[in-house]
Amino acid sequence: MKQWFRELLLEIYQVASTLFKIMIPALLLVKLLEELGGVEIIAALLGPVMVLVGLPESMALVWATTLLTNIYTGMVIFFNQAPLEQLSVAQVTVLGTMMLIAHTLPIEARIAQKAGVRLGVTLLIRLLSAVLLGFVLHHLYAWGGWLQQPSQMIWQPGEVPAGLIAWGVAQLKSLGVILVIISLLLTTLKLLRLLGIERLLQWLLQPLLRMLGIGRAATTITIVGFTLGLAFGGGLLIKEAQAGHVPYRDVFSAMTLLALCHSMIEDTLLILLLGADISGIFWMRLVYGFVAVALISRLMESSSERFHRRYLIHSPETAGS
Repeated sequence: MKQWFRELLLEIYQVASTLFKIMIPALLLVKLLEELGGVEIIAALLGPVMVLVGLPESMALVWATTLLTNIYTGMVIFFNQAPLEQLSVAQVTVLGTMMLIAHTLPIEARIAQKAGVRLGVTLLIRLLSAVLLGFVLHHLYAWGGWLQQPSQMIWQPGEVPAGLIAWGVAQLKSLGVILVIISLLLTTLKLLRLLGIERLLQWLLQPLLRMLGIGRAATTITIVGFTLGLAFGGGLLIKEAQAGHVPYRDVFSAMTLLALCHSMIEDTLLILLLGADISGIFWMRLVYGFVAVALISRLMESSSERFHRRYLIHSPETAGS
C-alpha cells in the first residue's frame, strides 16, 4: 500500500509539473500580449472571417480573446458586445461552436506539441475546423430557416477584478484547482485499473475508437480529455507518450479528437449560457469531430511514416526543444 501511494504521488508530480511548465510561461506571454494590444490586432484580422460565417465583425474580438485566453474570458467580452448587436440563436450557436473548437491555443497547442504533435498541425486543424464548421452551421441554419429568433442570454457574470495582482491571484487559484483535479483524477484511474474497470471501458469503447484510429493504450486517456478537458487528457497522454506506452499514431489521433471534442460537458454548458443551441455546440461538433478524426486517420494509413515524422509528429521527448 505504501508503494502504491508513493507511485501515485510520483505520477501526480510528473503530470502536474509537466502541465505547469507549459501553462505558466504561456499565461505570462498571453498576458503580455493582452497588455500590448495584441488581442485587438488579431480581432481586426479576424473581421472578414466573421462575415464569412454570418457574424458581425464586432464578434471577432470575442473569438480573438477566446483564442488567446479561455472561454470564460471570451464570455465576458461577449456579454459586453452582444447588447450592441441583434444576434439570433443561430449566430450565437455559430460563434459558440467556433469558441469551443478553438480556444486557449497558446496553452492547449503547446500541450499537444509536448505530446508529440507538431504545433503547426494542431493550429491548422483547430482554426480551420472552427471556421469550416461555423460556415456549415451558418448556411445550414439559414437554408432551413432554423434558430433565427433573437437570442437571450441565460446568465451574465459579475464584474471581473482589474489589475495585475487580481489577475495573478486568479491564475494561482486556477493552478491550484488543476492540481486538485489531477490528484483526484490519477487516484481514480489507479483505482479503476486496480479493480479492472479500466479494461472493461477499453473493451466497450474500443470498436468506436478503433474506427477513429485510436488504439487500446490511449482509450482511457481519451475518455478523460473528452469529458474533463484537453489539459487533463493531454497531460496524461504526454506522460504515457514519453514513457513509450502509446504509439505515435494513437497519440496523433487521440490529440486530434481532443482538439475538436474536449470538455464536452462543462464547456458546452458554458456556451449554452450565451443563448446558443445544443444542436451546433454539442451534436454537430461531436459528429464533425468523429468524421474529421476518422478521415485524418485513414489519410495517415495511406501515407508514409517518413511523411508523418516530417510534417505531423515528432518524438515527445524533444517536443518544444
